[in-house]
Amino acid sequence: MGANYSIALHEAHNMPITPQFKRSQVIAFHSSTKWKLHFDSLKNTNKLVVIDFTATWCGPCKYMEPILNDFAAKYIDVEFVKIDVDELDDVAQEYGVQAMPTFVLIKKGKVVDKIVGADKDGLKMKIEKHKAIKNGC
Repeated sequence: MGANYSIALHEAHNMPITPQFKRSQVIAFHSSTKWKLHFDSLKNTNKLVVIDFTATWCGPCKYMEPILNDFAAKYIDVEFVKIDVDELDDVAQEYGVQAMPTFVLIKKGKVVDKIVGADKDGLKMKIEKHKAIKNGC
């Protein structure tokens, strides 16, 4: 079947073929300097930033990875960032990360919320809560 079947199916139903990756994405940082520059560029915006503090050896982190990718596709007005605690331990320490996964929600340069653990529903609720706040907070 494969790709040819998919194209034939779309043509048969007169459906446009759209790229699967035309969406928001999770940005992984591998340099503290690059993260800091990116963070500073978002300080004066009202955009919600969700930082996923993760580790390659962490099972719950692997469970949350596709969920975070889905959230990034759904909430295109939210910035999703992935930071490996073993790679950027200074950044993890700065945010007081002690367990993985830890999700830190930031707005205007300030932490507005935090989720520790693989809590899909809790993370979704906090994203919806804080992305909806236009002014204040």
